Amino acid sequence: MTLMTKKFDLIVFDWDGTLMDSTNVIVSSIQSAARDMGLLEPSSENARHVIGLGLSEALEYLFPDLSPQKFGSMMDRYQHHYFTYGKSPPLFEGVTEIIETLHMDGFLLAVATGKGRTELNSALESSELGAYFHASRCADETFSKPHPAMLLELMEQFSVEAGRTLMIGDTTHDLQMAINAKVAGLGVAYGAHSRENLSSLASLDCVNNITELHSWLNTNV
Repeated sequence: MTLMTKKFDLIVFDWDGTLMDSTNVIVSSIQSAARDMGLLEPSSENARHVIGLGLSEALEYLFPDLSPQKFGSMMDRYQHHYFTYGKSPPLFEGVTEIIETLHMDGFLLAVATGKGRTELNSALESSELGAYFHASRCADETFSKPHPAMLLELMEQFSVEAGRTLMIGDTTHDLQMAINAKVAGLGVAYGAHSRENLSSLASLDCVNNITELHSWLNTNV
């Protein structure tokens, strides 16, 4: 990556399914929480669909008839299972090298995630990536994806224009957020959503694995 020919100043990553291999843990935690509550267990496909949304929005989508009295309990059961079985899911192999290289090349790096702040801070610490990111936005402190707020706030924070910002994510929610914020979107098809669903929303490209992601960034940012 050559600083003199940079096409972007700010690169924003989704977390789950993009940097961290946590998709299966999230799906299992949703399904386990449903069983705890005596609810119909959502299919893996439906559970994968809501990854990237804030937890409240995800559960509202999957369990629209859940009473307000039970909603808080459902959130608690999900968090119990996630922190029990997925306290420190691994990063995808090669992610650390990508982030270190971008950081050394002078890009502003940020995270926009459906995680809550406590969850993200824990993940940044356990993954040892926290020092490389200049900012982050979580779904419990602003609007959930695909609302553009996360990206708009990050661009405002760093005074970076939409045309100099790139969003990278593994879900249609990530890429629709990019469209709504009028920034470029790159899809990664190794996470929660299929390449078929991502391709129609990815304004730049869609890569199949971490090796392709590293190569694409070397060539295109």
